[in-house]
Amino acid sequence: MAAPAKVGLCASCHGDAGRSPYATFPNLAGQNAGYIAYALGQYQQHHRLGQQADTMSGIAAQLTPDDIQALAAYYASLKP
Repeated sequence: MAAPAKVGLCASCHGDAGRSPYATFPNLAGQNAGYIAYALGQYQQHHRLGQQADTMSGIAAQLTPDDIQALAAYYASLKP
């Protein structure tokens, strides 16, 4: 599966292949697509709290519903 256009928004923290080089950021590779889409929606609505919530809410605000579905499917398709 080809990387979606907005994958760069995620890669700086979550790694180019969805495997984060940082202990404080979760791996996205192999994660359930529904969970990724749900989490991004929660960040867009400012319903998720935590250490990175402000950053994630700002990133998620830049995503359309189609972007979210594309990113979720892409990361779910990657090997963990």
